[in-house]
Amino acid sequence: MLDSSIPAILRERASLQPNDPAFTYIDYDVEWEGVEETLTWAQLQQQVVALAAEIREHAQIGDRVVILAPQNMSYILGFLASFEANVIAVPLSTPAVGAHDDRVAAVMADARPTVILTTASTAAAVAPYATSQNGDAAPVVLEVDRLDLSVRRRSTSRRETPPETAYLQYTSGSTRTPAGVMVSQRNLLSNFEQQVGALLSEYGKVGPQNTTVVSWLPFYHDMGLILGICAPILGGWHSVIMSPIAFLQRPARWVQQLAIRSRALTATPNFALDLAAARTTDEDLAGLDLGDVLAIICGAERVQPVSVKRFTSRLAKFNFPGKVIRPSFGLAEATLFVATREPGQPPAVVTFDTEKLTAGTAKRTTTGTSLISYGTPESPLVRIVDPETRHEAPAGTVGEIWVHGDNVCAGYWNKADETESTFRGVIENPTDDIPTETWLRTGDLGFFDEDELFIVGRIKDLLIVRGRNHYPDDIEATVTAVSNGRVAAISVEDEATEKLVAIVEMKERATHEETQERLAAVKSDVTSAISQAHGISAADLVFVSRGAIPITTSGKIRRQACVDLYRQGRFVRLDS
Repeated sequence: MLDSSIPAILRERASLQPNDPAFTYIDYDVEWEGVEETLTWAQLQQQVVALAAEIREHAQIGDRVVILAPQNMSYILGFLASFEANVIAVPLSTPAVGAHDDRVAAVMADARPTVILTTASTAAAVAPYATSQNGDAAPVVLEVDRLDLSVRRRSTSRRETPPETAYLQYTSGSTRTPAGVMVSQRNLLSNFEQQVGALLSEYGKVGPQNTTVVSWLPFYHDMGLILGICAPILGGWHSVIMSPIAFLQRPARWVQQLAIRSRALTATPNFALDLAAARTTDEDLAGLDLGDVLAIICGAERVQPVSVKRFTSRLAKFNFPGKVIRPSFGLAEATLFVATREPGQPPAVVTFDTEKLTAGTAKRTTTGTSLISYGTPESPLVRIVDPETRHEAPAGTVGEIWVHGDNVCAGYWNKADETESTFRGVIENPTDDIPTETWLRTGDLGFFDEDELFIVGRIKDLLIVRGRNHYPDDIEATVTAVSNGRVAAISVEDEATEKLVAIVEMKERATHEETQERLAAVKSDVTSAISQAHGISAADLVFVSRGAIPITTSGKIRRQACVDLYRQGRFVRLDS
């Protein structure tokens, strides 16, 4: 498969299984219970080729084509047609009408597209971004749903040499301005084989018959893009899609689809486990059985044991098998997937001495910081490296996670210095027979213990309070166990010393008095929990409404943005 490509495999699917369903989009905006739109493999291939011909009327091989469309069939067609047209796809989120989107503007300036693919409903919001960049002609805007894609066109892509970069996956920008990761077809196919090999080893490293992808994750994020669009083509699976808004409005929709679809394969960030557990009722699942779920890949942010337990316990009465939750580590620079634990058992949770962990050493204990195992990575290669000396760290020592394999991308678009520092890591005096060069420096901190990988957080997010290191994910997990909501732990400088501040999202009660009573109780419990678990005290607990904490497009907390908002006094406090 590594010598093939998504366009070639899509042609093969259309030839061998033309009438099988390929993609189904469930539109919950039309009706509350959803209206389904399905394309077969043959229909998909025909429309992709037709749209690719439209794109090539305005773009040359290797030009960038930005996709700014809602999460529906038009987005799927636009992304796949970019491959077919031998241009470089740039998947993005649709900007809101009347509000300037700094991220979209930054990407447009960096990618300098020739074409923008959108829809009739979003064309007005996209129009302000279709401007000239550095003297180039303004990009042409094509409204996919207004084009006649029923006309049969001949594919020309096989007679051309495609660009080395298939698409640009722009990072979420949690700690910096967005950078476009250059992803190739080989990266995609290699990472698919690695992920399926690790996730589905008990099925011979292939998806079992009638595997169905179920996803609400946004297409402009790497996990949603690969799970929802790329993997179904590579695996020959039926993909059932809904929008992120449809999930957030009613998380039970996702859980219901896991029950009614055969051999459901899905993915989710950690926060969605909590959301689905809290807002899915017995009535929502009446008569349904979750025993056929194949796997729930849990990634994008550190997986919290309490969230896994809450989700599993909530759905246990509906025959949900806890072993199918698969905590996974990955990042866009590695295409997506890096590591997960062997299947067959529920997620493994190990408790480590908190004080030793903050000092950089892992020691198992009965009370302390609980972390989920990400297994023993085999492909790609994973090593823990001291970021300063670039020597491999001994087992049980916290260091930076480095990755090497065919899934690691070429670098960042138009960013030579960042590419060199991130993608060209060199291990000094490696301990075994491994490559010494071209390692991906992930920026994530972790360690190996008993050959299993554990993750503690981002290097850039490390909190230093009273001279000691603390991982914000750990503190956030401690507070979340009490508050049952999203939490951001940040370090803020005050008179030359760093102090801990926790931003805590809470659900408001019916009256102001009830809200204040609840906040007082939670504040006392949170203060005690932080002190007992981490040996420090929070200088300030900021209680805010749900949704107030800024997050990235993938749902990660933007901690630096939280610091800025806190310093400027811009959080609307419920406890004021």
